[in-house]
Amino acid sequence: MSKNGGAETIVAKGVKVEGDFMVEGSIIIEGEVRGTISATGDLHVGQEAKVEADIKADNAVIAGEVSGNLKITGKADLLPSSKFSGDLAAAVLAIGAGAQVNGTVRMGAEEPAKPARGKRPNAVPEPEEETE
Repeated sequence: MSKNGGAETIVAKGVKVEGDFMVEGSIIIEGEVRGTISATGDLHVGQEAKVEADIKADNAVIAGEVSGNLKITGKADLLPSSKFSGDLAAAVLAIGAGAQVNGTVRMGAEEPAKPARGKRPNAVPEPEEETE
């Protein structure tokens, strides 16, 4: 799974962990995790896994339940069995038929462009007054 040569960290089925995780490489979650997760590689959440965490990773494949903020620099793949609630930001997003998604989704650029100060987006410019 890891393209960067790092090791894989596995949270096995039946294991419950809580805390802040910084993973060099990829992480596979089959059990339960609460806290924060930051991986330099990919994230895989198994079908029976339950995760309550703010997560940062390169790519993600979600088959189980995830509640929290998910920031993916590459592709986030929500499989049909997945249940996601929270804020999701990813460059590319794939949602399988039947996946449950509740929250805010942002794709593409890191931050949306902000309108110029005092200007409303999509506002029609007012005509200029003529002076003599």
